Amino acid sequence: MIKKQHLETSKHIPQVKVNSVKELTDLIKTKKTILIADISNIPGSQFQQIVKKLRGKAIVKVPKKNLFLRALDSAKKEKAKELKNSLVKPVALLFSDLDSYDLASELIKNKSPSKAKPGQIAPKDLKIPAGPTDLVPGPAISELGALGIKIQIQGGKIEIKEPKVIAHAGSPISNSAAAMLSKLGILPFTIGFIPISAYDSIEEKIYTEIIIDSEGTLESLKSSYTQALAFAISIGQFNSETIRLIIQKAALQEKRFIKVINGEHDEVPVVEIQTPLVKKEEKHVNPTEGLASLFG
Repeated sequence: MIKKQHLETSKHIPQVKVNSVKELTDLIKTKKTILIADISNIPGSQFQQIVKKLRGKAIVKVPKKNLFLRALDSAKKEKAKELKNSLVKPVALLFSDLDSYDLASELIKNKSPSKAKPGQIAPKDLKIPAGPTDLVPGPAISELGALGIKIQIQGGKIEIKEPKVIAHAGSPISNSAAAMLSKLGILPFTIGFIPISAYDSIEEKIYTEIIIDSEGTLESLKSSYTQALAFAISIGQFNSETIRLIIQKAALQEKRFIKVINGEHDEVPVVEIQTPLVKKEEKHVNPTEGLASLFG
């Protein structure tokens, strides 16, 4: 009886790949956050600028997909393996000790304006504003006219008489519209790392659809504070935030009551109410909104 001999062949794996997998495995095991970011359409120079700004905050890697998959298997972190589902676009891997929200916020802050390209989908209505331009009379006159933009000549330069939308939100940007936006220095897009998903090794959680809206969150907190303050005053809840306002409310009601008894015209003086301190760059919100009904 002849026995078949099975020869085991081993494929040589370059040491550079072995080292890459080991490095990625160590990062997966030791870093608090792994964030996957979309880097589609980012020029090399812009990519390097972002990486430079992230130094000290995150380690950025752009390995081949199969190397990262091997590293995920080697790290033996089952939850982290769900990141495989996010590897559908050109992506960068960010390893950091910051939490997911803070790291994603850093990416949003490092976005920069970008020109419109023909065929891109307008993120919003793209409008040519009224006012002076640096364009001189010449071919630009017919180019503006083709887009339906009304102009006049002032001081040897073209001036836009009235604003004009040249690309509507959700529609492809035409060649002529993209060219005119570029000539006028209008940059309707932003370039940067776009957070796709993140893994938190402390909480053992995967976060997807990461949307960072710091300004919106701040406004929501201010609105919630105002509503809570109004409710606390209405039920007479005494604390360091409400005591002064409750006393003012009582004083105003007393004055109004006396005027009603004396048959006088009811005029309620304006009460100035202080708001919690916010950073200078933040939009100021008047806390009297929502409190007006309490003071008549």
